[in-house]
Amino acid sequence: MNFPKGKYAWIVKIGEKGQFVIPKEAREMFDLQPGSDILVLGDDKRGLAILPREAQSQFISKIFGELDSNDD
Repeated sequence: MNFPKGKYAWIVKIGEKGQFVIPKEAREMFDLQPGSDILVLGDDKRGLAILPREAQSQFISKIFGELDSNDD
């Protein structure tokens, strides 16, 4: 399957303990090392999103900014 430039997809299996391994290519791409923190977000309609630390603050700021603009 071809994906647009910069877009990737991997299939992983969930183990007996509910864990999965992030594919090596993804770990290298996002510089994920043992002990790295990641943020896992869930939406019951859209699924899961996993963000490396570098993307967390930008994403959270965007969410809170959108929430603040809805308070008006």
